[in-house]
Amino acid sequence: MGALKEAETEPVLLRCDDSGIAVLTLNRPRSRNALSAELMAQLQDSLDAIAGDRAVRVVVIAGAGPAFCAGHDLRELRAKPERAQYEAIFAQCSRLMLTITRLPKPVIARVHGIATAAGCQLAASCDLVVASEDARFATPGVNIGLFCSTPMVALSRAVGRKPAMEMLLTGDFVDASRARELGLVNRVVPRAELDAEVARLAKQIAGKSARVLAIGKEAFYRQAELGIAEAYGYASEVMTRNMLARDAEEGIDAFIEKRPPVWQDR
Repeated sequence: MGALKEAETEPVLLRCDDSGIAVLTLNRPRSRNALSAELMAQLQDSLDAIAGDRAVRVVVIAGAGPAFCAGHDLRELRAKPERAQYEAIFAQCSRLMLTITRLPKPVIARVHGIATAAGCQLAASCDLVVASEDARFATPGVNIGLFCSTPMVALSRAVGRKPAMEMLLTGDFVDASRARELGLVNRVVPRAELDAEVARLAKQIAGKSARVLAIGKEAFYRQAELGIAEAYGYASEVMTRNMLARDAEEGIDAFIEKRPPVWQDR
């Protein structure tokens, strides 16, 4: 009843823009920000809008309340136990995760509390993760008879195979320090410093050329799926295209002339 009231009276996603940084906050705190179909739809719509918004240079995904995200809304999944329902939910989630990867803007996950199952997938899908010292990550589906197969896709691309398999097979929590060792997290800070650290990182990235960041992000994920020879061929083509960009000319000239560059994002 509480979760239903929450959905009816409060927006499930909050957006706040400041200085080129869009903060999207999952806002189902009483449900540990479980990814309901409505929440995923609103997050999808926001990211789709941001993709073409020149004013937004960096995106931050955060969670309200005591946790980042506890994964899929299991009550919602069990409310309509039909194949079509399950297929629709997991397809919706997969599309959302791909949108984050393909978004032409860097995406930072601000993680506190737990990030479990699809919540761990969400964090792993983001380009960077800043976590508080109290953050914990897990893919615990195996404990309830539901192997975290879709979270596995993002997790296995963020960390090595052996630690990914251990997380998937045991369902055990990994603390923030260990998650950083594994490559799932970039920075770990005390809870009181989390917002400031996320803001520092986001502002640093927002100060780069948006055009160059878009080129680089797309290239990073595409080359990772290629063999090494194909990756070098593709990356060489990207470098050539990047060199022809106006901001590459400006950046190199500014470096030679020992002055700050003035980006035109083209």
